[in-house]
Amino acid sequence: MSGIHVAFGGVLALDDVSVTVEPGQVHGLIGPNGAGKTTLFNVACGLVRPTSGRIAWRDRELHRLRPSQLSKLGISRTLQGVGLFAGLTVLENVMIGAHRHAKAGFASALLALPNADKDDRLLRERAHHSLVELGAESYADRYPGSLPYPVQKRVALARALVADPDLLLLDEPASGLSEDEMTELGDLIQTLSARMSVLLVEHHMDLVMRVCDRITVLDSGKQIAAGTPAEVQANPAVTEAYLGDAVDVEADAAELASADGGRTHA
Repeated sequence: MSGIHVAFGGVLALDDVSVTVEPGQVHGLIGPNGAGKTTLFNVACGLVRPTSGRIAWRDRELHRLRPSQLSKLGISRTLQGVGLFAGLTVLENVMIGAHRHAKAGFASALLALPNADKDDRLLRERAHHSLVELGAESYADRYPGSLPYPVQKRVALARALVADPDLLLLDEPASGLSEDEMTELGDLIQTLSARMSVLLVEHHMDLVMRVCDRITVLDSGKQIAAGTPAEVQANPAVTEAYLGDAVDVEADAAELASADGGRTHA
């Protein structure tokens, strides 16, 4: 995405923002509340159409991106809420994410229509494997509403991963998780770059600093910094955006740096 502008009713939500996610890269998008992170994420998902700017994927410009196109493009996403279907089991919810691999179509497989048996087995196997990867296979026959929120988050992530995307868009994946669960999530994200690129929108700085290769920082709709975690931590503009200008910049930059927590992923 380059030169992205978004205006809502005359209010400029994003002003000339550019983000490039390289192959095999975990790219973090951070900023204070109201910085424009969710708006930019929604642009990447096709939920918000930019007023101006360019969205490109694999050297192809996407002029009117829609959420329904993401799967065919090799892009998966999670949202701040889990977005699971209450009337489907956990396994069936995850199967929805695998529908791009079904020759007969997901609906045919799910409803066991003629000639769909092979697809049904394929989708179920993929969905089960994805649940195993997320440690949620024991919930396969349960309904989402009966599960704790952190487990629902795992199921939503399994649904995104089951498609084997080339680009995974994660919006606040750590929300509602305990410290141990957040550590497990970070470990998982670190392994994903061997298979896909990741765009991560997250407000937990320790997670972002640990797993991201590159970070873009927004404030009031503008891009104020971009670089490696170390470069972002040392940027006075980032400290000012988070903590205000009436601060000891060097001291508070050190405080932000402490969120690194022994970052191991380059």
